[in-house]
Amino acid sequence: MSIRKLILIAAVLAASYLGVINNAPMGPGTAPPVSPVSSPLAPPNAILTSAIANRESGVQVQGGGTVTKVLPDDTNGSRHQRFILRLSSGQTLLIAHNIDLAPRVASLQPGDQLEFNGVFEWNDRGGVIHWTHHDPAGRHVSGWLRHAGQTYQ
Repeated sequence: MSIRKLILIAAVLAASYLGVINNAPMGPGTAPPVSPVSSPLAPPNAILTSAIANRESGVQVQGGGTVTKVLPDDTNGSRHQRFILRLSSGQTLLIAHNIDLAPRVASLQPGDQLEFNGVFEWNDRGGVIHWTHHDPAGRHVSGWLRHAGQTYQ
């Protein structure tokens, strides 16, 4: 085997390991890959499905769905952008995105597709997803929202 082939094989292996071939996010400030959710219409991950079925709260989850309604911002205390998201299962969730800590999701409209990573809290209307942003104190898992190719965290 020639030296060129060995170098090429080593370069491909190194690139794969570093995530270049898999297009993994790199560098500070980028969101982690969303392996359980391949598209916004994919079913919620198993953790979210279980949390909803068991009426659990305080569970870190990922999922995606379709925006059905954009609600007025909650301006009591920390400001939150709020909207209703319908999962592929038909389940609806309130997304409460802290816009004092993360940018507002731009141009959000009913019918838009959105992915999320945050904390699920069960309630009698289905549940709420919050912590969809970074934690400035670094004590909590950072969440995020993805809409129209942009990550908000």
